Amino acid sequence: MAGRRMNIHLHIEELVLHGFAPGDRARIGDAVQCELTRLFVERGVPPAFAHGGAVDRMNGGSFETSTRARPETTGARIAETVYGRLGTWPGE
Repeated sequence: MAGRRMNIHLHIEELVLHGFAPGDRARIGDAVQCELTRLFVERGVPPAFAHGGAVDRMNGGSFETSTRARPETTGARIAETVYGRLGTWPGE
């Protein structure tokens, strides 16, 4: 059987970032989107969402980064953290 195709709609209403330059927000946001897309394609939908689901609010957690980190690197780290948290939902 060929791979099952699934449409996913992920809407992030607000991404709150503290300590980052305001001018980097678009690049960080774009990197989050790109990396989340890659993670869903390569690793699939977390089991908790395999049959649909919605999360009204989620604390994506935190991570450490260098003040020299590129916005794209920061966005990828955010996406990895969010994807990991989705994998534990709703057992948070």
